[in-house]
Amino acid sequence: MAESITITDNRTGNQLEIPIRNGGVEASEWSKLLPGIWFYDPGFVSTAACESSVSFVDGDAGVLRYRGYEIAELAEHSNYLEVAYLLLHGELPTAAEYDGWRHEITYHTYIHENVRKRFLEGFHYDAHPMGMLVSAVAALSTFYLDAKEIFDPDSRRRQIIRLIAKMPTLAAAAHRFSVGMPFVYPDNSLDFAGNFLSMMWKVAEPRFDANPTLARALDILFILHADHEQNCSTTAMRVVGSSHADPYSCCAAACAALYGPRHGGANEMVIRMLTDIGSIENVPAFIDSVKQGEGGRLQGFGHRVYKNYDPRARIIKQTADEVFAITGKNPLLDIALKLEEIALSDEYFTSRRLYPNVDFYSGLIYQAMGFPLEMFPVLFAIPRTAGWLAHWQEMLDQDSKIARPRQLYIGPEPRPYVPIAQR
Repeated sequence: MAESITITDNRTGNQLEIPIRNGGVEASEWSKLLPGIWFYDPGFVSTAACESSVSFVDGDAGVLRYRGYEIAELAEHSNYLEVAYLLLHGELPTAAEYDGWRHEITYHTYIHENVRKRFLEGFHYDAHPMGMLVSAVAALSTFYLDAKEIFDPDSRRRQIIRLIAKMPTLAAAAHRFSVGMPFVYPDNSLDFAGNFLSMMWKVAEPRFDANPTLARALDILFILHADHEQNCSTTAMRVVGSSHADPYSCCAAACAALYGPRHGGANEMVIRMLTDIGSIENVPAFIDSVKQGEGGRLQGFGHRVYKNYDPRARIIKQTADEVFAITGKNPLLDIALKLEEIALSDEYFTSRRLYPNVDFYSGLIYQAMGFPLEMFPVLFAIPRTAGWLAHWQEMLDQDSKIARPRQLYIGPEPRPYVPIAQR
């Protein structure tokens, strides 16, 4: 027997049975019984705005899957470019497909000289790297005029490859500019993460070879951040994409959403919290102040979706140990570990199902590797580009309607205009 629900309009006594499909009910069915009555759901807390097969989150069980594959398996066995292929194509590549994909990405890493010389170098000397990235990604649409041909398969593929390939180059260029260092061209003999680290840190050496443990750690972080269902930035990508804007403009909108401290800047907030705590001895007092509502939020704990331990946080915690063995232990780590220990044994937090999320440890790793706080959201944008593009492509293939949510009007009733002299 098919699952369904029955709703009753108590004003009229009329009833309507609505089937439950894929864990949801269609709002259009409700409107047959309740025309002109809208669901009020700020923040889309209980609303599914689309159907998607890209990724799956079970917040109660602490599960994240990309196209059906467990995130832990991908983090252990795969690499970022293979995961990007999976997100965009729906299947893991064969050896031949992967070689072709890697070649295409690798040889589209360069950016137009005018983007660097006339655009990026036009920013103020202290411009935030993420603000530069948002603007630079949007500007790419003026360099690739075929980007507007979003229903041409060849054109669409070109833009996808360009965006994934050029995002690390733009990100590194934004950092180098912000610290007054010269631009470093991509080295296409390196892998994806290694090339990015070269563009970040190379000074005068003929070739920069990153420590393989650190490059692998960054690649794992890229895998973990590649997609996460309908988060704020992915929703922005889909909303702007629903107007049939070019993918560069859509990605710029997604980057702008990621810029906010509630989204891409969350791990920066963790670092600032740990720095403010200062020492292990201050952790119990900080916990007490949080519980009493005097110490702000416990940053890096809790999640809109996860009501269990974020599966990405477990992987990152293990990765952190490998990174710190190379870089030396981040002095904030002991504070973080003590904070986690106390919070996970405190009924106040466990009863509220507040567990560490991906942001709790990722910032510590980035900081240990030498990335400044301002680069944290930029580091998030690099891998999430693949997820954004997978959703953008899926949305176009579904011929989704343009996003146009309803509202509940709470303003004044009709009233006459009063001339200014009589007000």
